[in-house]
Amino acid sequence: MKAAGAWGPILIVVLMSTAIVATPIPSAPIALAAGAAYGHTLGTIYIVIGAEFGALIAFGLARFLGRDVLARWVGGTLDTGWLGSQNVLTFTVFASRLMPFISFDVVSYAAGLSRLYFWRFGVATLAGIIPASFVLAHLGNEAVSGEPRRAAWAAVGLGALTLTPLVIVAVRDRRRKRVSGD
Repeated sequence: MKAAGAWGPILIVVLMSTAIVATPIPSAPIALAAGAAYGHTLGTIYIVIGAEFGALIAFGLARFLGRDVLARWVGGTLDTGWLGSQNVLTFTVFASRLMPFISFDVVSYAAGLSRLYFWRFGVATLAGIIPASFVLAHLGNEAVSGEPRRAAWAAVGLGALTLTPLVIVAVRDRRRKRVSGD
């Protein structure tokens, strides 16, 4: 991406935004490439900008194209209960951004269908994506460091990041089965 010159950062931002709006496109490889090309700090900044733009676009699309349709479909029950609370919705978006196994794209579209304020969504998303963006940029940077040991640790870190949610779900399911006596 460095070969792209000044267009490289713009390319990363556009690719990250596109990956968020077009759900099937994975964003992790783009984030790893950004870290590999631009390092921890700049890679993180470009990833965050692209992911934030993408999330805001997805939120806006859902809000302006889908909210009215959904409200007509479910009637007046759309914004009742705890799903109508701005604080709960804001915290839910923030917490989901910290969990790599929860679809970033789906959360953005779902939040657009809720009555969460646009500015709250933007702040919660921004605050929540910085840690994961840094981790991915760091792993990408380490993978191309030229030092086999650092690259190996980056691969182990990426594997751990990927496997941790699966292990948590497996442990939780196993505990539930023990409690229920199955």
